[in-house]
Amino acid sequence: MPRLLFLAVALLGLALSLGSPTPAADSHVDVHVVEGIINPVVVEYMTQSIEQAEAGNAGAVVFQLDTPGGLVESTRLIVKAILNANVPVVVYVSPSGARAASAGTFITIAGHVAAMAPGTNIGAAHPVSGEGSDIEGDMRTKAENDLAAFARSIANQRQKNADWAEEAVRESVSITETRALEIDVIDIVAEDLADLLAQLDGREVSVAGEPVTLHTADATMVSKQMSWRQRVLAVISHPQFALMLLSLGSLGLMIELYNPGLIFPGVIGAISLLLAFYSLQTLPVNYAGLLLIGLSIIMFILEASVASFGMLTLGGAVAMFLGALMLIDSPEEYLQIPLSTIIVVVGTTAALFTFIIGAAVRGFRNQPVSGSEGMVGEIGTVFARLAPTGTVQLRGSLWSARGATDIEVGEAVRIVGVEGLKLTVEKATEERIS
Repeated sequence: MPRLLFLAVALLGLALSLGSPTPAADSHVDVHVVEGIINPVVVEYMTQSIEQAEAGNAGAVVFQLDTPGGLVESTRLIVKAILNANVPVVVYVSPSGARAASAGTFITIAGHVAAMAPGTNIGAAHPVSGEGSDIEGDMRTKAENDLAAFARSIANQRQKNADWAEEAVRESVSITETRALEIDVIDIVAEDLADLLAQLDGREVSVAGEPVTLHTADATMVSKQMSWRQRVLAVISHPQFALMLLSLGSLGLMIELYNPGLIFPGVIGAISLLLAFYSLQTLPVNYAGLLLIGLSIIMFILEASVASFGMLTLGGAVAMFLGALMLIDSPEEYLQIPLSTIIVVVGTTAALFTFIIGAAVRGFRNQPVSGSEGMVGEIGTVFARLAPTGTVQLRGSLWSARGATDIEVGEAVRIVGVEGLKLTVEKATEERIS
């Protein structure tokens, strides 16, 4: 019996070991493409991607990176998420021609494995102001020292070249993938994703302080995209859309103010302005340009009520054009608003403001020509003596009327007010109407 019991336990253990599935961590690798400016939308996308990889027991999560840079605060949040991830994070600067500039340098070095494709570059991480220009004085020293220490700290934790990381911040140096591999800035140069996974296989990394061996040779690549909401917000964050939304929002609200009750222009205007403000907070905004755009809108509104012979419209168009040119103040081409977009937006806005708001103001000024309000100012004839109330004939109909003084039958009176079905009148002439 003891022998049979021992044999049964041994067979049960063997069956369980043979029936155990391969750990899900080695079954698939999540691949995410990160392109464009590093902003709050990208922060949300990358942090959620890491959380999903952890929840799905992915063998690793790969970020295929191509960025010209971005916001410092957004970069810090992404680096924080990568450093504290419970799944191996691989940052792969790809495809050929891509770059990990500025913010991309910190993100690449922060990965458990840093990789680059042939024909890519990394570096140029010197800090600039929110307007895209160089920081001067003590603030420059403070920002530079802060980011240099940040870069060195990341590099030391990932056992990368900390001296070069600091130099990338202080001197804005940039290097190719071959040089980055030579001086221990990155770990791998891979032709494509398949080559990357092949080179990752068997590599040991430290995840949450524990050694983890990657098994990626036979892993399935699972490509994942931004959610529809993130894609919409990413599009809105583009400088061109920020300008168009700002213009559309201002126009919509002005139409609603001059035509109360239309509802639709006001709703569209409010939504557009809120989206414009969201977009502008993710961009290096020059507030002088924003004020010029605001001044142009004021000029367009005044044109509708002030006889300036078109000078206010011209001034508004010039102010908006200059404001749009200055709105995004950055030396980077990817942040510039194309001249063609500026011309279309300024021309359309000026024309709509002049036509729609002008028509609304003129309509407001015109006296109504129908209904009871349209009778004010007209001349009627006393049908029954006003003492001080009586009857007045107007437009072929008889109306109850009240006068300030007694007025005899046949005398002309001018309508000065209408209250329901009763007119308020005053004597218009001393002569009788025959």
